[in-house]
Amino acid sequence: MVEENRNNESNNKGKRNDDVKKREPAKECTTNEQQPSKKKNRKEVAVFGNYRNYYGYRVGQDLDEDPRLKVMKREWFEGKDCLDIGCNSGLITISIAKKFGCSSILGVDIDGARIEDAHWTLRKVMKTSTQKTTSKTTQGSADAKLSNSLEKHKNHSLVKVTGEYDSPPEETKDLFKIVSFQKGNFVQGWRTPSNTHYHAILCLSVSKWIHLNWGDEGLVTLFWRVWTLLQPGGVFILEPQPWSSYYNNRSVSEITAANYKNIEIPPEDFQDVLLDKIGFRKVDNLTSSLSGTKSGFDRPILAFWK
Repeated sequence: MVEENRNNESNNKGKRNDDVKKREPAKECTTNEQQPSKKKNRKEVAVFGNYRNYYGYRVGQDLDEDPRLKVMKREWFEGKDCLDIGCNSGLITISIAKKFGCSSILGVDIDGARIEDAHWTLRKVMKTSTQKTTSKTTQGSADAKLSNSLEKHKNHSLVKVTGEYDSPPEETKDLFKIVSFQKGNFVQGWRTPSNTHYHAILCLSVSKWIHLNWGDEGLVTLFWRVWTLLQPGGVFILEPQPWSSYYNNRSVSEITAANYKNIEIPPEDFQDVLLDKIGFRKVDNLTSSLSGTKSGFDRPILAFWK
Protein backbone atom coordinates (compact mmCIF):
# COMPACT_ATOMS: atom_id res chain seq x y z
CA MET A 1 0.00 0.00 0.00
CA VAL A 2 2.85 2.33 0.91
CA GLU A 3 4.63 1.37 -2.26
CA GLU A 4 1.46 2.09 -4.24
CA ASN A 5 1.12 5.52 -2.60
CA ARG A 6 4.74 6.25 -3.43
CA ASN A 7 4.13 5.24 -7.02
CA ASN A 8 1.01 7.44 -7.17
CA GLU A 9 2.89 10.33 -5.65
CA SER A 10 5.73 9.80 -8.08
CA ASN A 11 3.29 9.69 -10.99
CA ASN A 12 1.52 12.84 -9.81
CA LYS A 13 4.84 14.61 -9.41
CA GLY A 14 5.79 13.53 -12.89
CA LYS A 15 2.50 14.92 -14.22
CA ARG A 16 3.07 18.20 -12.40
CA ASN A 17 6.56 18.42 -13.81
CA ASP A 18 5.20 17.70 -17.27
CA ASP A 19 2.57 20.41 -16.80
CA VAL A 20 5.25 22.84 -15.69
CA LYS A 21 7.36 21.95 -18.67
CA LYS A 22 4.39 22.53 -20.95
CA ARG A 23 3.52 25.84 -19.36
CA GLU A 24 6.99 27.28 -18.90
CA PRO A 25 8.01 27.35 -22.58
CA ALA A 26 4.71 29.05 -23.49
CA LYS A 27 5.29 31.66 -20.82
CA GLU A 28 8.90 32.15 -21.91
CA CYS A 29 7.90 32.32 -25.58
CA THR A 30 5.29 34.97 -24.82
CA THR A 31 7.79 37.08 -22.94
CA ASN A 32 10.62 36.72 -25.41
CA GLU A 33 8.60 37.02 -28.61
CA GLN A 34 6.13 39.78 -27.86
CA GLN A 35 8.75 42.25 -26.72
CA PRO A 36 10.84 42.14 -29.93
CA SER A 37 7.68 42.44 -32.01
CA LYS A 38 6.91 45.71 -30.23
CA LYS A 39 10.40 46.94 -31.02
CA LYS A 40 9.96 45.99 -34.67
CA ASN A 41 6.72 47.95 -34.81
CA ARG A 42 8.58 51.03 -33.64
CA LYS A 43 11.01 50.79 -36.57
CA GLU A 44 8.98 50.63 -39.74
CA VAL A 45 10.29 48.45 -42.55
CA ALA A 46 9.35 49.90 -45.94
CA VAL A 47 10.61 47.61 -48.70
CA PHE A 48 9.80 50.14 -51.43
CA GLY A 49 10.54 53.29 -49.41
CA ASN A 50 6.78 53.60 -48.83
CA TYR A 51 7.12 55.01 -45.32
CA ARG A 52 4.06 56.25 -43.46
CA ASN A 53 4.34 59.91 -42.45
CA TYR A 54 7.44 60.25 -44.66
CA TYR A 55 7.04 64.00 -45.00
CA GLY A 56 6.59 64.31 -41.25
CA TYR A 57 10.29 63.74 -40.66
CA ARG A 58 11.47 64.88 -44.10
CA VAL A 59 9.93 68.36 -43.82
CA GLY A 60 8.79 68.55 -40.19
CA GLN A 61 6.72 71.19 -38.46
CA ASP A 62 9.40 73.90 -38.50
CA LEU A 63 9.30 74.48 -42.28
CA ASP A 64 6.58 76.29 -44.25
CA GLU A 65 7.16 74.15 -47.34
CA ASP A 66 9.40 71.44 -48.70
CA PRO A 67 12.79 73.10 -49.50
CA ARG A 68 12.95 71.25 -52.83
CA LEU A 69 10.11 73.39 -54.17
CA LYS A 70 12.34 76.46 -53.98
CA VAL A 71 14.70 75.19 -56.68
CA MET A 72 11.90 74.45 -59.14
CA LYS A 73 10.61 76.98 -61.64
CA ARG A 74 7.05 77.92 -62.51
CA GLU A 75 7.59 77.65 -66.27
CA TRP A 76 8.31 73.95 -65.93
CA PHE A 77 4.79 73.30 -64.63
CA GLU A 78 2.40 76.16 -65.32
CA GLY A 79 -0.45 75.09 -67.59
CA LYS A 80 1.24 71.74 -68.22
CA ASP A 81 0.63 68.04 -67.59
CA CYS A 82 2.91 66.59 -64.93
CA LEU A 83 3.72 63.22 -63.34
CA ASP A 84 5.10 62.46 -59.87
CA ILE A 85 6.66 58.98 -59.55
CA GLY A 86 6.57 57.59 -56.01
CA CYS A 87 4.24 60.27 -54.67
CA ASN A 88 3.80 58.70 -51.18
CA SER A 89 1.16 60.75 -49.30
CA GLY A 90 0.98 63.34 -52.08
CA LEU A 91 2.34 66.46 -50.37
CA ILE A 92 4.85 67.35 -53.10
CA THR A 93 2.29 66.53 -55.80
CA ILE A 94 -0.33 68.83 -54.30
CA SER A 95 2.20 71.57 -53.46
CA ILE A 96 3.37 71.73 -57.09
CA ALA A 97 -0.22 72.04 -58.30
CA LYS A 98 -0.91 74.87 -55.83
CA LYS A 99 2.34 76.77 -56.22
CA PHE A 100 3.00 76.47 -59.94
CA GLY A 101 -0.46 76.14 -61.52
CA CYS A 102 -0.28 72.82 -63.36
CA SER A 103 -2.93 71.93 -65.87
CA SER A 104 -2.83 68.45 -64.35
CA ILE A 105 -0.56 66.39 -62.13
CA LEU A 106 -0.78 62.67 -61.46
CA GLY A 107 0.89 61.03 -58.47
CA VAL A 108 1.74 57.32 -58.78
CA ASP A 109 2.81 55.05 -55.92
CA ILE A 110 3.29 51.31 -55.60
CA ASP A 111 1.59 51.24 -52.18
CA GLY A 112 -2.20 51.47 -52.14
CA ALA A 113 -2.14 52.63 -48.52
CA ARG A 114 -0.01 55.64 -49.47
CA ILE A 115 -2.45 56.43 -52.30
CA GLU A 116 -5.26 56.42 -49.74
CA ASP A 117 -3.16 58.82 -47.64
CA ALA A 118 -2.71 61.04 -50.69
CA HIS A 119 -6.45 61.23 -51.34
CA TRP A 120 -6.96 62.09 -47.67
CA THR A 121 -4.31 64.82 -47.90
CA LEU A 122 -6.00 66.30 -50.97
CA ARG A 123 -9.39 66.36 -49.27
CA LYS A 124 -7.86 68.02 -46.21
CA VAL A 125 -6.13 70.70 -48.31
CA MET A 126 -9.32 71.44 -50.24
CA LYS A 127 -11.36 71.60 -47.04
CA THR A 128 -8.90 74.08 -45.54
CA SER A 129 -8.98 76.21 -48.71
CA THR A 130 -12.79 76.17 -48.72
CA GLN A 131 -12.89 77.30 -45.10
CA LYS A 132 -10.57 80.19 -45.92
CA THR A 133 -12.76 81.19 -48.85
CA THR A 134 -15.94 81.03 -46.75
CA SER A 135 -14.31 83.13 -44.07
CA LYS A 136 -13.34 85.80 -46.58
CA THR A 137 -16.76 85.96 -48.24
CA THR A 138 -18.41 86.65 -44.88
CA GLN A 139 -16.68 90.03 -44.69
CA GLY A 140 -18.65 93.23 -45.33
CA SER A 141 -19.46 94.13 -48.91
CA ALA A 142 -17.13 97.15 -48.78
CA ASP A 143 -14.24 94.95 -47.71
CA ALA A 144 -15.14 92.42 -50.38
CA LYS A 145 -15.17 95.10 -53.09
CA LEU A 146 -11.83 96.44 -51.90
CA SER A 147 -10.40 92.93 -51.91
CA ASN A 148 -11.62 92.34 -55.46
CA SER A 149 -10.17 95.65 -56.59
CA LEU A 150 -6.80 94.80 -55.09
CA GLU A 151 -6.91 91.35 -56.64
CA LYS A 152 -7.56 92.80 -60.11
CA HIS A 153 -4.68 95.20 -59.63
CA LYS A 154 -2.49 92.31 -58.55
CA ASN A 155 -3.42 90.30 -61.63
CA HIS A 156 -2.15 93.13 -63.83
CA SER A 157 1.16 93.10 -61.96
CA LEU A 158 1.97 89.40 -61.90
CA VAL A 159 5.35 89.71 -63.56
CA LYS A 160 8.11 90.45 -61.07
CA VAL A 161 11.46 91.98 -61.83
CA THR A 162 13.01 88.53 -61.48
CA GLY A 163 10.74 87.13 -64.16
CA GLU A 164 8.95 84.88 -61.66
CA TYR A 165 5.21 84.94 -61.04
CA ASP A 166 3.10 85.19 -57.95
CA SER A 167 1.02 82.10 -57.23
CA PRO A 168 -2.71 82.56 -57.82
CA PRO A 169 -4.76 82.51 -54.61
CA GLU A 170 -5.09 78.95 -53.36
CA GLU A 171 -8.84 79.16 -52.96
CA THR A 172 -9.34 79.89 -56.68
CA LYS A 173 -7.94 76.49 -57.63
CA ASP A 174 -10.13 73.41 -57.73
CA LEU A 175 -7.40 70.91 -56.96
CA PHE A 176 -9.79 68.00 -57.43
CA LYS A 177 -9.77 68.82 -61.17
CA ILE A 178 -5.98 69.17 -61.28
CA VAL A 179 -4.53 66.56 -58.92
CA SER A 180 -5.11 62.81 -59.14
CA PHE A 181 -3.48 59.74 -57.63
CA GLN A 182 -3.12 56.18 -58.85
CA LYS A 183 -1.67 52.97 -57.47
CA GLY A 184 0.86 51.37 -59.79
CA ASN A 185 4.34 49.96 -60.27
CA PHE A 186 5.96 52.41 -62.65
CA VAL A 187 8.63 49.98 -63.90
CA GLN A 188 6.35 46.96 -64.16
CA GLY A 189 2.96 47.10 -65.78
CA TRP A 190 1.75 50.63 -65.06
CA ARG A 191 0.25 52.44 -68.04
CA THR A 192 -0.50 56.13 -68.39
CA PRO A 193 -4.16 57.17 -68.54
CA SER A 194 -5.25 57.70 -72.15
CA ASN A 195 -1.63 57.46 -73.37
CA THR A 196 -0.84 60.83 -71.81
CA HIS A 197 2.58 62.40 -72.37
CA TYR A 198 3.97 64.83 -69.83
CA HIS A 199 5.84 68.12 -69.82
CA ALA A 200 7.42 67.48 -66.40
CA ILE A 201 8.15 64.23 -64.56
CA LEU A 202 9.44 64.08 -60.99
CA CYS A 203 11.28 61.21 -59.32
CA LEU A 204 12.32 62.46 -55.89
CA SER A 205 14.19 60.09 -53.55
CA VAL A 206 12.69 57.09 -55.33
CA SER A 207 15.43 55.80 -57.67
CA LYS A 208 17.25 53.92 -54.87
CA TRP A 209 14.18 51.85 -54.06
CA ILE A 210 13.62 50.95 -57.71
CA HIS A 211 17.32 50.13 -58.01
CA LEU A 212 17.39 47.90 -54.92
CA ASN A 213 14.18 46.05 -55.78
CA TRP A 214 14.71 45.59 -59.54
CA GLY A 215 18.45 46.05 -60.00
CA ASP A 216 20.23 47.84 -62.82
CA GLU A 217 17.59 46.61 -65.27
CA GLY A 218 14.83 48.24 -63.24
CA LEU A 219 16.76 51.50 -63.02
CA VAL A 220 17.32 51.64 -66.79
CA THR A 221 13.64 50.80 -67.31
CA LEU A 222 12.74 53.76 -65.07
CA PHE A 223 14.91 56.13 -67.11
CA TRP A 224 13.73 54.79 -70.45
CA ARG A 225 10.03 54.98 -69.52
CA VAL A 226 10.48 58.57 -68.33
CA TRP A 227 12.10 59.44 -71.66
CA THR A 228 9.28 57.92 -73.69
CA LEU A 229 6.57 59.62 -71.58
CA LEU A 230 8.12 63.10 -71.80
CA GLN A 231 7.06 65.64 -74.38
CA PRO A 232 9.92 67.05 -76.50
CA GLY A 233 11.43 69.88 -74.46
CA GLY A 234 10.09 68.34 -71.24
CA VAL A 235 12.02 68.15 -67.98
CA PHE A 236 12.84 65.15 -65.78
CA ILE A 237 13.56 66.19 -62.19
CA LEU A 238 15.60 63.53 -60.40
CA GLU A 239 16.71 63.39 -56.77
CA PRO A 240 18.94 60.30 -56.47
CA GLN A 241 19.99 58.92 -53.09
CA PRO A 242 23.71 58.44 -52.41
CA TRP A 243 25.38 55.03 -52.42
CA SER A 244 25.77 55.13 -48.63
CA SER A 245 21.99 55.21 -48.41
CA TYR A 246 21.83 51.99 -50.44
CA TYR A 247 24.07 50.30 -47.88
CA ASN A 248 21.82 51.37 -45.04
CA ASN A 249 18.73 49.83 -46.69
CA ARG A 250 20.24 46.86 -48.49
CA SER A 251 18.78 44.29 -46.08
CA VAL A 252 15.10 45.31 -46.00
CA SER A 253 14.35 42.14 -47.99
CA GLU A 254 16.14 39.14 -49.50
CA ILE A 255 15.62 40.63 -52.95
CA THR A 256 17.20 43.98 -52.07
CA ALA A 257 20.12 42.22 -50.39
CA ALA A 258 20.78 40.15 -53.52
CA ASN A 259 20.37 43.08 -55.92
CA TYR A 260 22.66 45.28 -53.83
CA LYS A 261 25.55 42.89 -54.45
CA ASN A 262 25.01 42.95 -58.21
CA ILE A 263 24.48 46.67 -58.86
CA GLU A 264 26.97 47.99 -61.41
CA ILE A 265 25.50 51.47 -62.01
CA PRO A 266 26.23 53.65 -58.94
CA PRO A 267 24.29 56.91 -58.44
CA GLU A 268 27.25 59.01 -59.57
CA ASP A 269 26.89 57.41 -63.03
CA PHE A 270 23.19 58.20 -63.45
CA GLN A 271 23.92 61.46 -65.25
CA ASP A 272 26.10 59.74 -67.86
CA VAL A 273 23.49 57.03 -68.41
CA LEU A 274 20.69 59.57 -68.89
CA LEU A 275 22.70 61.75 -71.27
CA ASP A 276 24.76 59.21 -73.22
CA LYS A 277 22.55 56.11 -73.18
CA ILE A 278 18.96 57.33 -72.81
CA GLY A 279 19.30 60.49 -74.90
CA PHE A 280 18.56 63.53 -72.72
CA ARG A 281 20.19 66.56 -74.29
CA LYS A 282 21.32 68.49 -71.20
CA VAL A 283 21.26 68.58 -67.41
CA ASP A 284 21.01 71.40 -64.87
CA ASN A 285 22.31 70.77 -61.35
CA LEU A 286 19.92 72.57 -58.99
CA THR A 287 21.71 71.52 -55.80
CA SER A 288 23.71 74.70 -55.25
CA SER A 289 20.54 76.77 -54.79
CA LEU A 290 19.00 74.25 -52.38
CA SER A 291 18.85 75.38 -48.74
CA GLY A 292 17.02 74.51 -45.56
CA THR A 293 17.22 70.75 -46.11
CA LYS A 294 17.08 68.59 -43.01
CA SER A 295 20.13 66.58 -42.00
CA GLY A 296 20.30 63.28 -43.86
CA PHE A 297 18.31 64.59 -46.83
CA ASP A 298 20.95 66.80 -48.46
CA ARG A 299 20.76 65.09 -51.84
CA PRO A 300 21.46 66.40 -55.34
CA ILE A 301 18.56 67.56 -57.48
CA LEU A 302 19.10 67.32 -61.24
CA ALA A 303 16.90 68.57 -64.10
CA PHE A 304 17.32 66.65 -67.38
CA TRP A 305 15.90 68.07 -70.60
CA LYS A 306 14.58 66.05 -73.52
